[in-house]
Amino acid sequence: MNEGSRLSTPAGSRRERTVSLSDQARFEALYRASYGAVLRFAARRTDRATAEEVAAETFAVAWRLLDGIPDRDPLPWLYVVARNELANRRRAAASDREKAASAGALLEQRGRDPADALAERDSVLRAFARLSEPDRQALRLVAWENLSHAAAARVAGTTRLAFAMRVSRARRRLAAALADADRDPALSPRPSET
Repeated sequence: MNEGSRLSTPAGSRRERTVSLSDQARFEALYRASYGAVLRFAARRTDRATAEEVAAETFAVAWRLLDGIPDRDPLPWLYVVARNELANRRRAAASDREKAASAGALLEQRGRDPADALAERDSVLRAFARLSEPDRQALRLVAWENLSHAAAARVAGTTRLAFAMRVSRARRRLAAALADADRDPALSPRPSET
């Protein structure tokens, strides 16, 4: 690859930046030297799978902002990015719980037997919890955030068509999870697991 080659930025970004071999080598050296430390930093604060996602996102941000990373001792900078990513995930989870509680309260206010409304809400939350994170994200963006497929696709870092397919599949999987839960409640996780 020659000096000034064009490389796509990670994390599904559509922007391209001109990258010199020295930029690429600097990023690779930063990754090799710091990935383990960033992963351990995140793992002390969350579960292993989330820690791996946080570390990956941290280095995606590092790639996009490579020129802003200090040459001497870049680890504190990377820790700040990882801490911010963890905080974003906690806020998103809290928002999801709050929206689910609001949706449950709305069902209860419609004059139905509160026990039926609670059972239905619980069933939906359990089925939702059984979905993969990409499925939950797709459903959250269109149902809770009320975004169009085009806008949600930009948030998810994919094309509108790919996102529409993701939403369609997520809806089918949610319906299947609800049907499974109706047939056999033992398949659903306990409320404490959601």
